[in-house]
Formats: sequence, C-alpha cells, structure tokens
Amino acid sequence: MPARSAAPPERVHHPIFARFYQRLSAGEEKAGAGEHRRELLAGLNGRVVEVGAGNGLNFKYYPETVNEVIAVEPEPYLRERAREAAENVGVSVTVVEGVAGGLPVEEASVDAGVASLVLCSVPDQDAALAELRRVIKPGGQLRFYEHVVANKPGLARFQRLLDRTVWPHVGGGCHASRDTRAAIEAAGFEIEAERRFKFQPSPVLFPVSPHILGVARRP
Repeated sequence: MPARSAAPPERVHHPIFARFYQRLSAGEEKAGAGEHRRELLAGLNGRVVEVGAGNGLNFKYYPETVNEVIAVEPEPYLRERAREAAENVGVSVTVVEGVAGGLPVEEASVDAGVASLVLCSVPDQDAALAELRRVIKPGGQLRFYEHVVANKPGLARFQRLLDRTVWPHVGGGCHASRDTRAAIEAAGFEIEAERRFKFQPSPVLFPVSPHILGVARRP
C-alpha cells in the first residue's frame, strides 16, 4: 500500500514555543530526561517511526540494531533542529514533515513506533494512536514516554483547569490531563511493561510532573 500523504490541512507552526522548547529541553536532558530516553529506546531493532521527533533529542539514544528511523515532525523550526541532530548520530535517521494523524509511512511497514512527549500535544490523540497501529507491523512494539493525568485527585483537577484555560496556549498545544495509558489500550495495543514516576526538572513543570514510560505490543 502506498504511503499516506503527509500534507496536513493546517500547518503546525509554534515559533515562540519551539524556540523556548529548544532551550528548555537542554536542561531537562541534564536533569534526567536523557536517561529516560535511553531506557525508552533500549533494545529496539529494525525500522522505526518516531512521531513528533521535535528537535531530535532521541536520535543519539537509538541502538545500532536499528536500521532506519523515520522521524516525523510538523513544526518547521524543530524539524530543522532535528535534521541537524540527525547528522551526528550513528543510525540512519530521515527527518520528514508530517502530522501524527496522517503519517507518511506505509501500512504495517515498521517494526516499532516511538511516541516521546508528543501524545500530550497532538490535536486528536485517538487518531494519532490509530495511525501508529496502522503503520506498525503485527507483533511490533509501541514505545511510549509521556506525561499523563495525575493519580492524585487534587492535581488532576488542577491539570484539567489548566487544559481549559492557559496550558495549551503557552505550551504549543500541550495538555496536562490526558490519560494516555488508557488511550493506548483503547487503540488496540497491549501494554507489556510500564512504570509511573514523577519528573519535574523545573518548578514551572509541576502540572506535568506525572510520567509513564513503557512498551506496548500491536497484536
């Protein structure tokens, strides 16, 4: 089956947030996000699609057993930073324009999909996960590393309040209160391993401190 068109109905363009994220993410890496990324990608092999690759921070953590990474990123500034990052890693990375709800990848053509701090900000989480299920081969993996809705009711209520008001506007479409674990299962993936943890590299990131990291399988 031919690849689905990568042309989105609207271009993703967050120039201020993209530049802020470029600076913020460097601090997050030093605070522990780099080790989370290493854990996320350990043991992968074959052909991989990464959705919302951002500025390419994952690239250096892909093991040599990965033959090819197709890195999809819609935001122009971050996409250029990802292309720069791809030039300095040991695996083959191709950075392409595209959106999570319409991946420019053939059906059942990749061994694994990677969603890393992106399912919080896609316009339609269900559509993004359906696309990942479409392109991952039966038996293939979905690796996920995301911030999620809190288990504590008080923080969860605060997250929902932020999502109704300022958070998506200042965070490039980010939502603090998404139940991404439930969405992964609802999309037809079987979660094989996961861990929840708090990660707060900056005080301003307290609302998105609950995280999950794990592996799901496409039946």
